[in-house]
Amino acid sequence: MGDQARRIEPPKALVVGDVMLDRYIIGTASRLSPEAPVPVVAARDHDLRPGGAANVAAGIAALGVSATLLAITGEDAPAKELADQVKAFGVDFRPLSFGHLRTTEKIRVVSGPQQIVRIDYETGVDPAALTELMDTYLEILPQFSAVVFSDYNKGVLHRLPQMLAAARELGIPTFVDPKVADPEHYRGAFLIKPNAKECEALLGDSGELEERLLSGLARYGWENVVLTCSGDGMWHFQNGGMVKHYPAEAREVYDVSGAGDTVLAALTVAYLRGCSLSEAIEQANLAASVAVTHAGTYVVTREDLDAALGDCQQEEGKVRSLPSLLHKLGQSKFNGSKVVFTNGCFDILHAGHVRYLNAARKRGDLLVVGLNSDESIRRLKGSGRPVNTFADRAEVLAGLACVDFVVRFDEDTPENLIDVILPDILIKGGDYTVETIVGAKAVLARGGRVETIPLVEGKSTTAIIARASAG
Repeated sequence: MGDQARRIEPPKALVVGDVMLDRYIIGTASRLSPEAPVPVVAARDHDLRPGGAANVAAGIAALGVSATLLAITGEDAPAKELADQVKAFGVDFRPLSFGHLRTTEKIRVVSGPQQIVRIDYETGVDPAALTELMDTYLEILPQFSAVVFSDYNKGVLHRLPQMLAAARELGIPTFVDPKVADPEHYRGAFLIKPNAKECEALLGDSGELEERLLSGLARYGWENVVLTCSGDGMWHFQNGGMVKHYPAEAREVYDVSGAGDTVLAALTVAYLRGCSLSEAIEQANLAASVAVTHAGTYVVTREDLDAALGDCQQEEGKVRSLPSLLHKLGQSKFNGSKVVFTNGCFDILHAGHVRYLNAARKRGDLLVVGLNSDESIRRLKGSGRPVNTFADRAEVLAGLACVDFVVRFDEDTPENLIDVILPDILIKGGDYTVETIVGAKAVLARGGRVETIPLVEGKSTTAIIARASAG
């Protein structure tokens, strides 16, 4: 759907939604007030940051894509301060200002890492403001490669169904952060990005989550749902049944404020730059991991993202995190290398494993081994396994000349890993058929090969453990 819109060069994103000014009063609380049992904060500084849709627009611009922000504000000091904030990031701000409205402002009083109190100022919007917003939106819409709707349920996106329909008619992909508990409100969106709470509000809490989401995709015409789950990372559900999991990047979390805005901005930028949605979600995951390490609402820049990717790229050796592996494989594929993938527990490495891996490596230029985590093996083989920890198993595999990279997966199967890596050749043992190999459909669909290698008779970890126990 987005291909037509993405031909606009350079790409341009339109952001529409609820804007707000985030004001931070920063100080130290060392005593209680004699007037009431509340802390006294000795203010020493203050800070202003764009919030809501303004944070999304700033994020898109800071990541290197042209961003225009269409929003409703008051004719007041916070509106001017907000304009200054987003323009500093290079955003083309087009506020529709009304004297009888008040620009939404969130004031946070902070002492050290602790937020003491938050004070909100806001008024709703009226039909006249919404009509002017809709007229302006329809007038400028054809100029853009994508539209991002940042919904904070303040009323600005009251006419979102009509806005989505207009973009869909022009073939322009739409990215939506949903807050209204009505799935019809987002009908026909290219991508919606709820968190777990928002997903429950949209689709209820009865039945399996996957079934509810896949049903919602079909019923409401959404093409993609990217579900953010904090420490559990992100899940991508695609209309038609595809589901992928993207584990969170492990970083110290300082403040999650605005992390959802960062995800929405990074998804949009990566997609407009020609990345697949899988690659875009990886970029968004990394961007969110940067945002939560900063206090308050933080705009992640291209430099931040490059530095975070650099941290991944600095990993040495064969055992890699997924972002680091994807970077290395991207370079190798660009140079024409054929990537071979296989997977297993490899709990006690034996001659059968070595012969199998050597044969797999000969099918291409690089061999990537997906290695089950310890938790995954326990689920599959029982509480007595693995015999060797992941670290030990990975080190032994990495010692083989035929193995180029080792990457962990935590699920029972490597299907999500295969979908992200997209190897040229997928290999499994001769006890499988092509039809029963996990990930085969995805590899074959993009023109790859799926092959089996005969196993060596009498060589297995289970047999070794049995003989050891008998002896």
